[in-house]
Amino acid sequence: LGTKCCGPAAWTSPAVLEQVFIHGNSFGGSPQSRFQVDVVTEASSATPASTNGSKPPEESKGRPRVVGFLDFGALGSAMDIGLPPDVFHEPDTTRSDSVSLHSTGTGHTHMSDSHSNTYYMRTFGHNTIDAVPNIDFYRHTAATLGEKLIRPSLSELHDELDKEPFEDGLANGEEPSAAEEAAAALAAKEAKGGTIKFGWVKGVLIRCMLNIWGVMLFIRMTWIVGQAGIGLTIVIILMATLVTTITGLSTSAIATNGFVRGGGAYYLISRSLGPEFGGSIGLIFAFANAVAVAMYVVGFAETVVEMLNDVDALMTDELNDIRIVGTLTVILLLGISVAGMEWEAKAQIVLLVILLAAIANYFIGSFIAIESKEPKGFFGYNTAIFLENLGPDFREEETFFSMFAIFFPAATGILAGANISGDLTDPQSAIPKGTLLAIVITGITYVAVTISAGSCIVRDATGDHNDTVSDTVNCTDAACTLGYDFSICKEGGCQYGLMNDFQVMSLVSGFGPLISAGIFSATLSSALASLVSAPKVFQALCKDNIYPGLGVFAKGYGKNNEPLRGYVLTFCIGLAFILIAELNIIAPIISNFFLASYALINFSVFHASLANSPGWRPSFKYYNMWVSLAGAVLCCVVMFVINWWAALVTLLIVLALYIYVSYKKPDVNWGSSTQALIYNQALTHCINLTGVEDHVKNFRPQCLVMAGYPNSRPALLQLVNSFTKNVGLMVCAHVRTVTRRPNLKELSQEHARCQRWLNKKRIKAFYTHVFSDNLRHGAQFLMQAVGLGRLKPNTLVMGFKNNWSDGDMRDVEVYINTIHDAFDLQFGVVLLRLQDGLDISHIQGQDELLSSSEKPPVGSKEVVVSVSLGKDSESDSCPPKITTNQSSPLIMLDEKKSKTKTTIRHLSKTKSPLSLTDQRLLETSQQFKKKQGKGTIDVWWLFDDGGLTLLIPFLLTNGSKWGDCRIRVFIGGKINRIDHDRRAMATLLSRFRIDFSDINVLGDINTKPKKHSFKELIEPYRLKEDDMEQEAAERLKAQEPWRITDNELELYKAKSNRQIRLNELLKEHSSMAKLIVMSMPLARKGTVSSALYMCWLETLSKDLPPLLLVRGNHQSVLTFYS
Repeated sequence: LGTKCCGPAAWTSPAVLEQVFIHGNSFGGSPQSRFQVDVVTEASSATPASTNGSKPPEESKGRPRVVGFLDFGALGSAMDIGLPPDVFHEPDTTRSDSVSLHSTGTGHTHMSDSHSNTYYMRTFGHNTIDAVPNIDFYRHTAATLGEKLIRPSLSELHDELDKEPFEDGLANGEEPSAAEEAAAALAAKEAKGGTIKFGWVKGVLIRCMLNIWGVMLFIRMTWIVGQAGIGLTIVIILMATLVTTITGLSTSAIATNGFVRGGGAYYLISRSLGPEFGGSIGLIFAFANAVAVAMYVVGFAETVVEMLNDVDALMTDELNDIRIVGTLTVILLLGISVAGMEWEAKAQIVLLVILLAAIANYFIGSFIAIESKEPKGFFGYNTAIFLENLGPDFREEETFFSMFAIFFPAATGILAGANISGDLTDPQSAIPKGTLLAIVITGITYVAVTISAGSCIVRDATGDHNDTVSDTVNCTDAACTLGYDFSICKEGGCQYGLMNDFQVMSLVSGFGPLISAGIFSATLSSALASLVSAPKVFQALCKDNIYPGLGVFAKGYGKNNEPLRGYVLTFCIGLAFILIAELNIIAPIISNFFLASYALINFSVFHASLANSPGWRPSFKYYNMWVSLAGAVLCCVVMFVINWWAALVTLLIVLALYIYVSYKKPDVNWGSSTQALIYNQALTHCINLTGVEDHVKNFRPQCLVMAGYPNSRPALLQLVNSFTKNVGLMVCAHVRTVTRRPNLKELSQEHARCQRWLNKKRIKAFYTHVFSDNLRHGAQFLMQAVGLGRLKPNTLVMGFKNNWSDGDMRDVEVYINTIHDAFDLQFGVVLLRLQDGLDISHIQGQDELLSSSEKPPVGSKEVVVSVSLGKDSESDSCPPKITTNQSSPLIMLDEKKSKTKTTIRHLSKTKSPLSLTDQRLLETSQQFKKKQGKGTIDVWWLFDDGGLTLLIPFLLTNGSKWGDCRIRVFIGGKINRIDHDRRAMATLLSRFRIDFSDINVLGDINTKPKKHSFKELIEPYRLKEDDMEQEAAERLKAQEPWRITDNELELYKAKSNRQIRLNELLKEHSSMAKLIVMSMPLARKGTVSSALYMCWLETLSKDLPPLLLVRGNHQSVLTFYS
């Protein structure tokens, strides 16, 4: 190859090397080329491409896929294979030299070219690394051949060839969740196993019609017509149909907004509104379906027992016979369900045929007027009867709404098809068509039965052939015009007619027993649909692991992933209520459970539309957000109309489950409309804030905390969180100075871990990081760029640099210049010093701490041990030091024995204990995590910085942790004006509405300090220009600008003495304080060297309780004006 193409030296060029990566198969080496394009056939039955022509068959059109790296060892065999010269012309061009179906050994099949067939090489999208648009790149589950396909990542297309690539399967940082992986495995299983799937007729239409056509059609519809009349009954039907139609439209919109998996109403609601609503409604919806099984079976059993009673064939008594028949029936239904969805579907078809025959039997019989039926009220179609029954005739305190409450359950059942969405061939098409058509057909049927019954049956009839019209009776009703006098029925006691006989449809029908068969069919089909729906919904709920402990019911069996355990659970629940044999109390609650589901489905569509998320784009366009909202309101109204106390019970259960799921915060992310709306509202409010001018009354400390990894300085974050929580913005900033920058996957995972740590510790903050060459430049970037509109930091918070004297003075220069930069940008500055330090990163591996899920034993209090990769108050300057669980200690505080005693349990093999210094550092790092108890916060407000030094202590005492602490204020003053200065400060504090316990005026601040080792402290950092030539001194000063000159030291001698004196006063007055908040001394930039300023801060804050050095930007943050 080297001789034929461009010589042996050409192999060292990047273009040639990339082609080596691309053409792994051509070289006879491993087919796992990183940039090789696999062509996976769309159909699992695809055949190899024909070699007779350049165009492959249609089914061979495939999907490119990125697979593994080619071993450089393949180059040896490559030298003996000739390739055309144009193979090296374009670095991003792929070519293969064989056309056949290849297996990569990992379940991937791909197509490639041969010498006679170069279709793939010459076709756009097949001859480049950059993939063309393809549906399989957007799947969450497996493709046809059983594996999700992944597009080349941006890094693979953009980075240099010698850069370390991403791992396979995680291109662009897209990592599948556990649920998606499970779904992918299930999809692969279905693709191989030939799962039974249903179309829209068998899967949705038939199920919905069977569930809607219940026993109400045959034994209650005619009674409602008698009570409410034809007109109001049609209004009742139309109102119920309106609710179900709106819900059907909303269901169709959700079902067509992406691929729908199994779970029915639960899946639709949870993926739209989130796990809180979905989890609560899913549980009660599955339970309602389980109890509905009992309701329908008991209805069937009661009909059977009535027939047995008519022929005097009861086994024991009516109640126990209902239990016996119901138990046998539910066992039979369970057997049909467990046999598989295919058998259940066949049973549903048989039941539908019987039901349709019964309905047709009624309408045929209504046209056959038989004289023997006239005494019982059936006269055939008659205008007089129609007009008489047109208006209402409510009796026994019945009302329009009571009739509506009785009828509405007959209109439910519209989710029967959606509940088995996982068993549908195309849920997006089947659910809208089947559900809406079922609503139309059943609605027309109810209206037709209403008009038919009201037109041919009178309200009251005696059943006596002798009750004919006589000349002495003044009779004016419709029956009188037909020769019968039923006026005696006004006194009560009649057993026939619309108002008295629930079996009127049997009377009217052409063959009475067929109506009984229709009743059996209606009850059994509804029971069977509920028995299948409940386990399917419950299985989907359990798979999402929203409620711990229910995962055992998520397991599926067989090629159809049947929830056998769910079937058994549903059977047990149904059987328990069947044995009660009295469901008059529980039935309204079940109806309300269904209505609650309908209300949430409608609200889901409204909510998703209101959130205006780009992801909400259903292909079903016949919906309207306001119509859906009206549907949700209607469902709630109907709930209270049917049974107000049952509606309250339902709402309380939903609320309780919602609160539980919200508290548990399941680790799921479904892109719900709740998330979209929160984003939309946040964006809107942020934009609105940009038009609002800052006002002193609305000032909030918005802190940029230079903490490195958030768990490396927990004390710093916990203290800042104490005065920013629910008050101001807090950003945990991390300047990273590592030489090797992580790739996208590592960055996204690390960012997620850090934010998760903050959330777990209930620290309300955002984590962000930036790469820079040092802390100063990174802090400059952060102070200028972090924030959004008015939500921008205004205060820089850092830890005090405890170890500054032991390190490189260039780091001190960077540290001090960062403070200067903050003042230049009009930031306030806060420094926190703990005598033992803040940084605990050297104690335990950061990676373990962020990802560890190990919990301390009962009675112990976890101590957060973390790592940051840098020095105190600085960023990381070295690569991460990752420690494993085998070499990292687990530190715990034993609360029972002592609050200060530390129990160390090592997981390492060496069992080496921590040093006493590290133990003390760990204890100190947790001191702001707990409630502080009674004590004082001493505020040394020596210089007026706008009030930030006073505002922070006030905010601290407003919180729960520092609420028991009192504020003591210390100010400077003259000895002869101490009382005057105290009264003036008390007046100012009272006007600021800030409570304080004491005010101390220090009149001896400028007193000469006692003997101090300040000279020894600054000695190593002095320039000592008197001991060298002027040129050498200037050169040294230019190289090390942090050095202290003699002139500078003399110029600021008084200020240096002041820091020494203030430290003495702090030890004298505030050594027992819980926290000291003190005005930070300023150093003029360009005049005071970094070493001298650092010495001031060191001298001032040495050997003291926790100390906050605060300096605002000298703009007022407090006001006494209203």
